[in-house]
Amino acid sequence: VQLQASGGGLVQAGGSLRLSCAASGSISSIKTMGWYRQAPGKERELVANVTSDIDSNYADSVKGRFTISRDNAKDTVYLQMDSLKPEDTAVYYCNAEMRPRATMRLRYYWGQGTLVTVSS
Repeated sequence: VQLQASGGGLVQAGGSLRLSCAASGSISSIKTMGWYRQAPGKERELVANVTSDIDSNYADSVKGRFTISRDNAKDTVYLQMDSLKPEDTAVYYCNAEMRPRATMRLRYYWGQGTLVTVSS
C-alpha cells in the first residue's frame, strides 16, 4: 500500500498548480485523505484534508485559494492551488488514513513529497 504524489513545480506568484496523489495496493478502505506541507526551517503543517464523506477542512492561510477534492473510485486526492504566493513554497506531502486488506489495521500513510516553488 502506497501513495504516489505528482504535480509540483515552479510557478510565478498568482499562478496555479494542481497536485494529485493516488493510493495503490490492496486497500480495504480509505478514510481521510489530505495534504501537508513543510517549508524550509518550519514544521510540517496541514494544508487541507477531506473525509470519505467529502467533508473538507482547510488551513486558514489557504482558504479561498486552494481546493481539495477526491475521487473515491480512483482512490485519488487532488489539491487545486490558485492565487499562489511565495509563502506557499514548500514540499507538499499527501497523507491518507487507510486500511490495507493484508492487516485490516487502520493507519496513516505518507506519500513522497513534491516540491512547489512560487517565485515573486
